Amino acid sequence: MKKEYDILVIGSGLGGLVSALILAKEGLKVCVLEKNNQYGGNLQTFSRDKLIFDTGVHYLGGLSQGQNLNQYFSYLEIMDELELQKMDEDGYDKITFGDDPVEYPHAQGYKNFVKQLSEFFPHEKENLESYCEEIQYVCSQFPRYNVIGKENYNEEILHLNTKRFIESITSDKKLQSVLLGSNFLYAGDSENVPFYVHALTVNSYIQSAYKCVKGGSQISKLLIRKLRQYGADVHKHAEVSKMVFTNDVLTSVKTKSGKEYHSKKFISNIEIRSTIQLIGEERLKKSFLNRVLSWEPVPSCFSVYLVLKPHTIPNFNYNIYHYSSEESVWNAYRYDKKNWPETYMLSSTPSKHHPEFAESLTAISYMGFDEVKAWENTINTVANQHERGKQYEQFKQEKAERMIDALVKKIPDLRSSIKAVYTSSPLSYRDYIGSFKGNMYGYVKSSENPLKTMVSPRTKIDNIFLTGQSVNMHGILGVTIGAFNTCAEILGKDLIDERLTQMIKQSEK
Repeated sequence: MKKEYDILVIGSGLGGLVSALILAKEGLKVCVLEKNNQYGGNLQTFSRDKLIFDTGVHYLGGLSQGQNLNQYFSYLEIMDELELQKMDEDGYDKITFGDDPVEYPHAQGYKNFVKQLSEFFPHEKENLESYCEEIQYVCSQFPRYNVIGKENYNEEILHLNTKRFIESITSDKKLQSVLLGSNFLYAGDSENVPFYVHALTVNSYIQSAYKCVKGGSQISKLLIRKLRQYGADVHKHAEVSKMVFTNDVLTSVKTKSGKEYHSKKFISNIEIRSTIQLIGEERLKKSFLNRVLSWEPVPSCFSVYLVLKPHTIPNFNYNIYHYSSEESVWNAYRYDKKNWPETYMLSSTPSKHHPEFAESLTAISYMGFDEVKAWENTINTVANQHERGKQYEQFKQEKAERMIDALVKKIPDLRSSIKAVYTSSPLSYRDYIGSFKGNMYGYVKSSENPLKTMVSPRTKIDNIFLTGQSVNMHGILGVTIGAFNTCAEILGKDLIDERLTQMIKQSEK
């Protein structure tokens, strides 16, 4: 007996898991296939020295009662089980420049956001208020950003440019740089990126900012537990290597190990280029192919994970975004290799037994794929282990040293407090997450031509759908909204709206 599913999801990143769960909740027979040893894509964590480190998700926004991600996660039945720690309300992010000792805060709550920054920029209070109003307006124009409501994109808003917008809000150069200070969250390009990308990202965290106590992987673990409760099959070490078509309709997929899975419909949650290879270029329109293959991946990054000796470094409940200068904020992803790292994001994890001290630090900076090109033909994952060789280890060690040198300027006692150092490079992101050239957030978006990088979740092949961060919006919220949009194409928009409306009414009671 061959088993046939209603929906087969390729890849278990957040978009794939959320789509699978929405459909399983409707009684459909669902199967998820993941090539790696760990589910969750960017939600993956790893453990060293008995400590948990996040690879992609360092904090979450919009999770307080009534906020959008809270409502989506409530619908998915995982909200109540998430172990969260609220970040510093007066500054969940702090922006710093060069040798300037001041840490400029981004605070939670719009009134508080204005209040905290007005202390440093007393003449800019009204401008800060307009900035906040605009951000909230732009977000309200997005389909599903407020869970229910708007049907279509407001195209005028898609063309707003971040640089021009920020310059229209204030002429204070320093304040411009402070407002853009967390642009690491959309890969550091504030000159070309559409303003909606900035607005959607920042709004979430200003609403509320939280850390996952046991790392981002608890989100994928909860989603998988729910999927299994709804009768879905979820398999790891199951890399899809072939799509089988009958009369131009996809009927099944085969995995590397030779297993075949039949389904009526398919959702691809893997990198869009890998999806194209599986479908076969000849089955897709030339115009679509040319458009997607011309997309530029956003930069990748190099991360340094420091295990600390007990009781040596005080914990801080916020992220630090540091720039070598105020000007470098505009396109921080362009860096001079000689001066690397010119920018970094730094976060700390509190010790379990002595939370006033940090047990580990994570520092991340941009890194282009060209820096690791020499080793691009090597693959190294838990499921598929291969050493990349001595030169690669040397390369990583040298980069880690340079990162520590940069951090010592901020934390003078750091060197004597380090117990162990671990690193990940663009190759780690490529191999574990499957992103093209190890990119952090899909593809570069431009306000000149915003529709170029937007694709419909529905493909030209009737029963293949797309989801994930390469489709329209990245980040936890963007990908979750994207998954609801993908499922709206399968189940019908009205049904999804009805389910979400019911859930919101119940929670309001």
